[in-house]
Amino acid sequence: MAGRTEEPAATDATPASDTAQAQPIVCLRGVRKDYDGTVAVAQLDLDIRRGEFFTLLGPSGSGKTTTLRMIAGFERPTAGHIEIDGADVTRLPPYDRDINTIFQDYALFPHMSVAENLAYGLKAKRVARQEIPDRVSEALKTVRLEAYGGRNPAQLSGGQRQRVALARAIVNQPRVLLLDEPLGALDLKLRQEMQHELKRIQHEISITFLYVTHDQEEALTMSDRLAVFNEGHVEQVGDPVALYEAPATEFVANFLGTSNIIERDGRRLMVRPEKIRLGVFGQPFEDSGWHVETGTVRDIEFVGMFSRYVVELEDGIEVLVYEQNISGFSVRERVAPGENVQVAWPRDSVYPLPDRAQ
Repeated sequence: MAGRTEEPAATDATPASDTAQAQPIVCLRGVRKDYDGTVAVAQLDLDIRRGEFFTLLGPSGSGKTTTLRMIAGFERPTAGHIEIDGADVTRLPPYDRDINTIFQDYALFPHMSVAENLAYGLKAKRVARQEIPDRVSEALKTVRLEAYGGRNPAQLSGGQRQRVALARAIVNQPRVLLLDEPLGALDLKLRQEMQHELKRIQHEISITFLYVTHDQEEALTMSDRLAVFNEGHVEQVGDPVALYEAPATEFVANFLGTSNIIERDGRRLMVRPEKIRLGVFGQPFEDSGWHVETGTVRDIEFVGMFSRYVVELEDGIEVLVYEQNISGFSVRERVAPGENVQVAWPRDSVYPLPDRAQ
């Protein structure tokens, strides 16, 4: 079943603590969700390991958010079951699951101070009154907002409100923290800063993070592992490097970055644009380990960090070539649209793709 990952079995010689660590903390088995006859999630098997940053990645309508909502308890599966830390929680309400969820709108109480927002959940869980100030202080320290406990949410920036929402979630010390596109409302620079901050915090507190996003760069930057969703099912599960460098399907190849799909000798192959080098037409290529073809430059675009070339090969297939701008604008002066060039890529950077019929 696509999306299911097998965990190594524990042996008699494995210490109990190591065995517990090896067991997945979230398990989905045969999980399906229908809405009025429309399949939103189809027969999903998925394991999320204890302490990892795991991302559900996919376009809108692919089933990732529905999956997160079923784990949170906001939606009940049509079929299958969900376990959290070995306990079947399929029919439990959200408040009976040892998890917390952060949404894009943060949902902070505007009439409460930052510290009061954090303390609210602790009081609801009947944490001893004398413990609450220390727990709140520690959570604010973790998100680097120690000096902001007395402020109201309206006095904070978007990034600071995001940190408060995170602190409010982790102050309850949940087994799993669910994050549903929490950075979507932030501008690009702040979003990138928060990506690093979330990863730092996750490492520091060692709580399992289950993250939903449609942003490929965000998923690759932050995740220990990720699952790529498409039309209600998982196309591939793995670590970012494995999925990017060796996608199992054409959908994964195209959704995780940009890829060139070419057909050679009856096989469909994928090569990333940044793996391809441009060479002078008619000159021997110096590296015998590279595959070389000739073509014609059809377009050149300056994108800042790199230039993007569209090259039409001799058989009419167009490929994208990304060339880093390490020497100012001179890279654009090398060739012009209409000129013949060589394109070359390492033979070991090409990955076969399954036939579309499979």
